[in-house]
Amino acid sequence: MNTKITNIIEDLKALTLLEAAELVKQIEETFDIDASIASQSQAIVMPATTDNSNKNEIEEKTEFDIILEEVPAAKKIAILKVVRSITGLGLKEAKALVESAPKIIKDNTTKENSEEIKKQLEEAGAKVSIK
Repeated sequence: MNTKITNIIEDLKALTLLEAAELVKQIEETFDIDASIASQSQAIVMPATTDNSNKNEIEEKTEFDIILEEVPAAKKIAILKVVRSITGLGLKEAKALVESAPKIIKDNTTKENSEEIKKQLEEAGAKVSIK
């Protein structure tokens, strides 16, 4: 290896993870390539799309997790009933889940479903978040 390449390799080794990510981004933009597609034995480089409108669009999240954040002691039984109806858990399992808040009640659900579940739990007195 010549000294120029050796120096480049040494400089690459000294980069932080954020700097390396920025470097990849700049290389992709400069050479109009996509470095994210690779196989185990070889890297496959595809030309980047020429449609710049896709870069400005933000991909909307389609799956959400409902997290039971807080359960007031006075509302515990009502919340327990709602949790059982949502999850289908038995009384013992649902009670353990409610008592271990903050805890995920339902994961990978649609936006509409997650909003409905949040509404039910909040009406019962729970503090809920959707992520």
